Amino acid sequence: MTYSLIPALVFGYLLGSIPFGLLLTRAAGLGDVRKIGSGNIGATNVLRTGNKGLAAATLLLDALKGTAAVLVAGHFAPDLAIWAGLGAFLGHLFPVWLGFKGGKGVATYLGVLIGLAWQVALIFAVVWLVVAFLFRFSSLAALTAAVVVPIALYVLSTPQIAGLFVVMSIIVFIKHRENISRLLAGTEGKIGAKG
Repeated sequence: MTYSLIPALVFGYLLGSIPFGLLLTRAAGLGDVRKIGSGNIGATNVLRTGNKGLAAATLLLDALKGTAAVLVAGHFAPDLAIWAGLGAFLGHLFPVWLGFKGGKGVATYLGVLIGLAWQVALIFAVVWLVVAFLFRFSSLAALTAAVVVPIALYVLSTPQIAGLFVVMSIIVFIKHRENISRLLAGTEGKIGAKG
């Protein structure tokens, strides 16, 4: 099995590294999304272009690449699904095509979760929506959900999947360190604000 883990990780990484936010905004004639707002290639920053459709498409595609990596690799062996999911998440964060400067991983995190434990993905979605509705901060919603998910997985799923999401949640927090600073300072941009 060990010899199969590296191909699964690489497959997931290559799939996850497709920068849909950048590709969609360029195709729509909106330029380089990295030059507005947070400079991020994810859906929240794409929303700052004012194009909700592109933001929704970015969210969907960034999630689907995580789900696809898990499902394809899982077709061969359940253990491979976990490694491919990790690869997809890391690929989104550190895409080779963009000098290893990618997104913050929340949509791909969710996509991997859908593929591995869809029931807990529903919990993620509910937590995200409630926090986003109450406070209007995408980052706060994502961080709150990233705390809840490993706990829910520990109760409802396998130790291996829970362990994977402990690691992924820690990385999500690291990638959001500037957002955390802005939240504490009261300067974080709210959902839908143009950048």
